[in-house]
Amino acid sequence: MKKILLSLMAVTIAIGAQAQDPKPPHPPGGMKNPRGMLMQKLNLSEDQKVKFKTENEGFRKQMEELKKIDNITVKEWKNRMETLRKDHKTKLEGLLTSEQKAQIEKMKTEHKAMQEVDAKARIEKMKIHLGLTDEQAARINKNRTELMEKMKALREDEKMDKEKKKEMIKELMEKQKEQMKSILTEEQIKKLQEDRKQGPGGMRDKKPDMN
Repeated sequence: MKKILLSLMAVTIAIGAQAQDPKPPHPPGGMKNPRGMLMQKLNLSEDQKVKFKTENEGFRKQMEELKKIDNITVKEWKNRMETLRKDHKTKLEGLLTSEQKAQIEKMKTEHKAMQEVDAKARIEKMKIHLGLTDEQAARINKNRTELMEKMKALREDEKMDKEKKKEMIKELMEKQKEQMKSILTEEQIKKLQEDRKQGPGGMRDKKPDMN
């Protein structure tokens, strides 16, 4: 099953810690470790945990060896790195059962739904605070949706190298800022910039940065 790789990477990081201590301490404030919670939901077997840890350690060693090579071009080095990463992710996926893969897909869907709720709440907060019209709020939401879709397509493009993706994501963010400036009035932009300067007491969760 495709596109479960980010969740898989979170699993491998958690396994490295649990292999040393099956009951890692909770972070301050009584909150549970999110990676530990992911592992519990997947209900990994002890055999899977060992295999994940072994594969993760092997991948790290391969990356360390690659970093020592200095007689190849930067392009060749990046190509080898991407090949190692793709191979690593494929092997991790192969360690999961079909039920566990389905569980990850379910969690991804739930997470996406929560992101949509949070995004709508932020836009509604901006609407009230900045005095946005219904049309402005709709345009901001449309731009946000389009941006997320484009960023998702970039992340899932296995043919594009990591540095190129970063460059294109940066371009998309800059373009979104310009689009926001075309939607908001000068007074609204000024207020947004003032809120940002206020720090924790301002509208920290508003997007995007208009500076």
